[in-house]
Amino acid sequence: MVLAGSSGRLDAGRADLLASYGVTALALRWFGGAGQPPVACEVPLETFTEAIDLLARECERVVLIGLSYGAEAALLTACLDDRVDAVVALAPTDVVWEGQHLDDADPRRSKWTRQGRPVPFVPLDRAWEPSTASPAFVELYERSRELAGAETVAAATIPVELFRGELVLVTGGDDRVWASARAADDIVARRARAGLATVVVHDPRAGHPVVLPGEAPPDPRRPYEVGGDDGAPQRLGAAAWPHLREVLGIRPA
Repeated sequence: MVLAGSSGRLDAGRADLLASYGVTALALRWFGGAGQPPVACEVPLETFTEAIDLLARECERVVLIGLSYGAEAALLTACLDDRVDAVVALAPTDVVWEGQHLDDADPRRSKWTRQGRPVPFVPLDRAWEPSTASPAFVELYERSRELAGAETVAAATIPVELFRGELVLVTGGDDRVWASARAADDIVARRARAGLATVVVHDPRAGHPVVLPGEAPPDPRRPYEVGGDDGAPQRLGAAAWPHLREVLGIRPA
C-alpha cells in the first residue's frame, strides 16, 4: 500500500514503479476524494485497515509505504493491524499531529479517528508565524511540541513498540518540514527497549522528499522549504531502495 503525504494525491507513479517489479501495489487516496474528508483531518484509520482487507486476500505479505503524513498513517495502522508485515516510513513522525484545518477559527481536531473516536494528538501552535516568505514548518512542529508539554506528547506518541514487523525509517538531516531524524531516533529507542530491531537510512544533507530510482524528480516550485542539497531526494531514495527491495521481496535483476 502506497500512501502519499499532505498533498492528498494518489501516488500512482510510485505504485506503478513497484508494480513494474511484480509487486501488487495499491496507491490509496485517503483524503480529498469522494466521500472522504476534504483535508487531512479526522481521517478514519479504518480507511487503511479496509484496504489491507483487499491486499491480504491477494498477497503473501502486506507492506505499507508512506511519506510524511502517509508515514504517520502507515505507522499508526501497523500498530493496530497485525496483518502488516513491514512498514517503510519516509520522513516519519513519532507522534500524531493535529489535523489540517480550513480556517484558524476551526476547532482543534485530530488528524485521525479510530472507531469514530479521535486519536490523541499534539496541537499546533496557531500563533506561530514564519520568519520568511517560504516557511520552514519544522519550526512550527518543534515549537508546538514544546508548548504541548510532556503529558500531551506522551499521549500522542505512536506506539511503535506494538508493531512486531519489519520497520525501515528513511530520514534527512536537513528536513525542514518536520524533524524526521529526531523522530526516527525516538522510534528506534522505543522499539529497542521492546527488543525490536529497526533499519534507519539517513542522509545528513537530505531534506524531506525521497525519490526512488526510476521516479521523476520532485517539482522544485514549492511554497515552503523542504531542505536538502541538490540531488538529495534521489540520493536518499537510492540509499533506501535496497531495503525496499528486501521487504518487498524484489529479487535482483
